[in-house]
Amino acid sequence: MNLSETSGSATVPHRGDLAIRIIGVGDAGGQVVDQLLKMGLPGPSLAAVNTDPQALNATEVPNKLHLETRLLRGLGSGGDPDRGRTLAEEQFGRLKSICEGMDVAFIVAGLGGGAGTGIAPVVARAAKESGALVVVFAMTPFDCEGAYRQRLAESGLEQLRELADGVICLANQRLSKLIDENTSLVDTFKFSNSFMAEGLRAFWRMLVHKGLIEIHFEDVCALIRDRHSTSVFAVAETLGPTRSREAVDKLLAHPMLSDEVLKSSDVVLISLMGGPDLTMAEVNRIMQDLGAHCPEAQIMMGAVIDETFRDRLSVTLVAGSRPEPESRESRSAGATQEDLGAQLLAREGSFRPGSRLVPPPPDLDPEQVTRLATSRGTPARRTKIRSRMRQTQLPLEIVSKGRFDKSEPTIHKGEDLDVPTYLRRGISLN
Repeated sequence: MNLSETSGSATVPHRGDLAIRIIGVGDAGGQVVDQLLKMGLPGPSLAAVNTDPQALNATEVPNKLHLETRLLRGLGSGGDPDRGRTLAEEQFGRLKSICEGMDVAFIVAGLGGGAGTGIAPVVARAAKESGALVVVFAMTPFDCEGAYRQRLAESGLEQLRELADGVICLANQRLSKLIDENTSLVDTFKFSNSFMAEGLRAFWRMLVHKGLIEIHFEDVCALIRDRHSTSVFAVAETLGPTRSREAVDKLLAHPMLSDEVLKSSDVVLISLMGGPDLTMAEVNRIMQDLGAHCPEAQIMMGAVIDETFRDRLSVTLVAGSRPEPESRESRSAGATQEDLGAQLLAREGSFRPGSRLVPPPPDLDPEQVTRLATSRGTPARRTKIRSRMRQTQLPLEIVSKGRFDKSEPTIHKGEDLDVPTYLRRGISLN
């Protein structure tokens, strides 16, 4: 696949051997890849997957996959993720075909509906089985869209975290800080799609442009592959002599970033794109200012020089954190509870030892000993001897009952409850 991007009259050098495909799933995903096509990304690297034929026909990307059965009758998934997931599973082979031979598969989808939430995880699995590095760009609903769509989006996000190598999440509600109160509903969703497209294009540039300071694809794979975590991204473009300071200020004030996010990140990718006039002092200033906000993170930096970016600067930042491992305290507590449960279960039905207090053997004369020895072969005689044997009181010293010494005995149904039970019932302790 020839991945080349033309900006004006100058052609930016690319890594021609890196095969990348950006797959838009559902209505929102299709609109994003359509926006990327208008931004200049090559058409062969873009694809759209949808159950709605009208929305699919509205996109201009060359690679389109219409998932349809007679049950849907051209009505799409009807907002049901289970229906979209079932349809995607039935046509898993077709989904896998658009991922074959790809080094990287970017999947972009809006979550909360039927197509994006149901189909995107299946596309991620198909790309993963094809051997590609799978990165998902997911958009979650605005608060005004309701709690039901929020729950669907969260469920889809959890599935994507399990299947994809990395998930970059754009919470649409955070974009409300960047729009005016008079912005129409249509323009709001267009802004959200454009915002996601800008982030995808910046990430695409970071991978395919052969930079002066290059971010190797192998390093990106080592950092992202099998992380199964959620990352955030931010893009800042500035112009003029103070572009480096303005770029840092824009990134730190970005609605997707915060000091808490940067401090908790363990991997940060920073890609700079500027013209031939980009100075070393500007690069150092950006890296020092951003690095101070994420001191514990492993930072990977790349720089690309583009003739068309003279007097301009674009900075892309991607921050990710691994899922928190189970703490030692919780593991030990869990192990203790499991061990305790195993011990309690093991005790059920186990042998319970008898009393350690065994009375001394009775004093028998020689005649009684001989009679007892000769009766062992006859069960009837042994039964009769046992029936004549009675439990007697042990020759123990009588201990005073203290203040209860003069109290009346406790009689219940003709039995003295002050006498031990084994004596009242004639139970032998040995």
